[in-house]
Amino acid sequence: MVLVGKMSDDRARTDAAESLLQAAIEQRLFPAACAEMGSSHGVLWQRPLGHLTFDPGAPRAAGDTVFDLASLTKPLATLHVILSLVEAGTLRLEEAIMRFFPEWRGPDREQVTVLDLLQHTAGLPARLLDRPPLSRRAFEHDICTLPLEYAPRSRSIYTDLGFILLGFIAEICGGRTLADQAQRLFDAAFAEDHDAGQADARLFTRGPGDARHRTAPTTPLPEDERRGRRLVAAVHDNYAALLGGFAGHAGLFGTAAGVGSLARIVLRAHGGEADLPSPFLPAVIRRAASRGEVPGSSRAMGWDTMLPTSSCGTRLSTAAFGHVGFTGTSLWIDPVRDRYYVLLTNRVCEGGTSEELQQIRRAFHDTLAADL
Repeated sequence: MVLVGKMSDDRARTDAAESLLQAAIEQRLFPAACAEMGSSHGVLWQRPLGHLTFDPGAPRAAGDTVFDLASLTKPLATLHVILSLVEAGTLRLEEAIMRFFPEWRGPDREQVTVLDLLQHTAGLPARLLDRPPLSRRAFEHDICTLPLEYAPRSRSIYTDLGFILLGFIAEICGGRTLADQAQRLFDAAFAEDHDAGQADARLFTRGPGDARHRTAPTTPLPEDERRGRRLVAAVHDNYAALLGGFAGHAGLFGTAAGVGSLARIVLRAHGGEADLPSPFLPAVIRRAASRGEVPGSSRAMGWDTMLPTSSCGTRLSTAAFGHVGFTGTSLWIDPVRDRYYVLLTNRVCEGGTSEELQQIRRAFHDTLAADL
């Protein structure tokens, strides 16, 4: 009877989460969504909802719908590529970034390290002050000569600029494009995920390609030169677009199953499984998910960590870590509960505000984690 009661409780939670997302679609906060919850052992629940756009007759969202993951690129791709280079001995977290960029100079910058970039504590502002440049070299110049907003390690400001530099560093040290390195890493990790329901587990570093027809569209921001048209299988972030479609801060596309598959690998490594491919090693993954030492910061390496005000709500454990994406995506991982929670939407396709989506995210996680 206890087992039956637990199954009933699980169903009640997932039904409530589905109703929450369906109501958000009806309120036009996003046209499409795909949610997944799982453990280190496999998928526990997945639900696609809505249509790819609000247009009459638009295709329905499905388990294989591809979303622009936006800033989930930071922890899923760039962080793990950097960690793999560290494990290979070609890069150190304590490496001064002035080694890679001659224009990064001055007494306020000399001690800034790769770790500072990963933890958003390097002094950089969130975005560039002027219009984005048109080449990688120009991005490097503009970021490296931009006045710092605060003394490094005195505080933390979430920034795309540091992760753009991390992408450049990965290419310098790895001898391949960031996209190539991330795709090879994903392929190796997915080979270790034996969950039977993974036919749709895809992460794309070079655009969705043949999955274009099942990719949720987005709408450019007003400051984007591509404004006035929908983007289909083209990265929403204008910096990433100008950098060829994939950069250290944005450019990854994927399905909920693909994000969930990588989340399971991270959970397994965090839980102590020692035979996973680099960089998914217990000590490495645990350190990466641990909050840094900068006062007042919730940032770990690439990841954010649990606070009462976090997008994961209030019911996950204090060990939880995760990230969100501007387009309407999120992933939270709770190693204490052995759970991960994926929510992918295309809010930026005539949907609601980021503040409205934040409320939905918090309610979504609180619903699924209630009395677990």
